[in-house]
Amino acid sequence: MHFTKMHGLGNDYLYVYGEPQNPSELSVKLSNRHFGAGSDGMIWISPSNVADFKMRIFNADGSEAKMCGNGIRCVGKYVYDKGYTDKQNLKIETLSGIKTLKLQVAGGKVSSVCVDMGKALAQDDLTITVDGSEIVCTPVNVGNPHAVVFVDDIAKAPLYEIGPKIEKHSAFPDGVNVEFVQVIDKDNLRMRVWERGSGVTMACGTGACASAAAAVKKKFCPINTLINVRLDGGNLKIQIDEEHNAAMTGPADTIYEGDVIV
Repeated sequence: MHFTKMHGLGNDYLYVYGEPQNPSELSVKLSNRHFGAGSDGMIWISPSNVADFKMRIFNADGSEAKMCGNGIRCVGKYVYDKGYTDKQNLKIETLSGIKTLKLQVAGGKVSSVCVDMGKALAQDDLTITVDGSEIVCTPVNVGNPHAVVFVDDIAKAPLYEIGPKIEKHSAFPDGVNVEFVQVIDKDNLRMRVWERGSGVTMACGTGACASAAAAVKKKFCPINTLINVRLDGGNLKIQIDEEHNAAMTGPADTIYEGDVIV
């Protein structure tokens, strides 16, 4: 099986055109960083009856995700760079609906992608108890679930200690992605993420949208302006409008091509 390893700000996946019968099993096997190719998961691309292409996302633990912001940017680069399409405006079918991509092309290759992520709906703050301590988080739905925790100092955020416990907290029966966010100023956020099913990753596109939506709801950042979200892997530009729609712009990069016997 031929695959392409790609990343969006260090959030790396293995991309394959076509759908196997055992995508979950293959994701667990090939995502392993010691015994496989190593990745945060696998993304399978195929034709769609309702859009230009369809993507299915499987985390490193084999669970299927509804949406991945970094992953969908790489899907846009994959299908354009490999000649599956010559369109620079694409619609991609996902489990959280059809998403619209605008490809920015330089030298015949996609350099960055703007994604209409749909609604990023921030809810009222929720207080949960973890290890006897109360933690205030802002639940946000971006087609997948997020819990945004604002902190004073991102360097001291208990990402590894608290992240997995919030992910599996009873308040989130389907699990949740956990973002720790420091507000630098009204235009800049610093975010680190514990992703549901993958653990700590370098970046999370839907998480950046969730963080911006939560910051707008809490009036840390203004509505309808570009918010720079700095992740471990780099920066994403997020804009939240009056209807709670999120637009995300960021890079997509190819790492290498490979073949594996499965």
